[in-house]
Amino acid sequence: MFNDFYTKYEYGMKMLETELEILLHAFELEHGYTPVEHMKSRLKTMPSMKKKLESKGYEPSIQNIEKHVSDIIGCRIVVSFLSDVYDVVSLISHSPNIIIKERKDYISNPKESGYSSYHLIVLVPVYLEHHVEYIQAEIQVRTVAMDFWASLDHKIRYKFKEAIPVEVQEEMEEYAKDIQELDRKMYHLNQIMNKYQ
Repeated sequence: MFNDFYTKYEYGMKMLETELEILLHAFELEHGYTPVEHMKSRLKTMPSMKKKLESKGYEPSIQNIEKHVSDIIGCRIVVSFLSDVYDVVSLISHSPNIIIKERKDYISNPKESGYSSYHLIVLVPVYLEHHVEYIQAEIQVRTVAMDFWASLDHKIRYKFKEAIPVEVQEEMEEYAKDIQELDRKMYHLNQIMNKYQ
């Protein structure tokens, strides 16, 4: 039962990766450049899924995993400039093979911690022996600067298993503003460069 469940999500991840690679290649052919610095996918481990369910107050079962864990498949797309985030989101939104279920724009509305990224909860088709099943995946699109900050944020939160000290939290919020300002400056630089192309 578990092997079938996990295999289905492995297929789903491959479907998503292939579709994204095709979309991004088509974008590169049309525009003459690729906005993507790198892209990485992963399948959540069973212990991680169980932990997420327990944090939400649900019993660990395959039914609850499929119902309450939206990021069993996770894909992170890291781009160069702020405008590239929205270009990639638009590209995904217009794919006939990906259904957008939910959008979370943490760039326009950063989290309290300062975290910025654009999240899409999507449905991708998996072609099984007798039917097609749509399964959920989460796509995160962010700039290099946002990715750098998110990585540090994750390490800091892991270090403080309890509440993060106020002093550290305040510093993190300040650095998040610095990252946002850097992204704005890089966006401006990109606009200047585009005038010469």
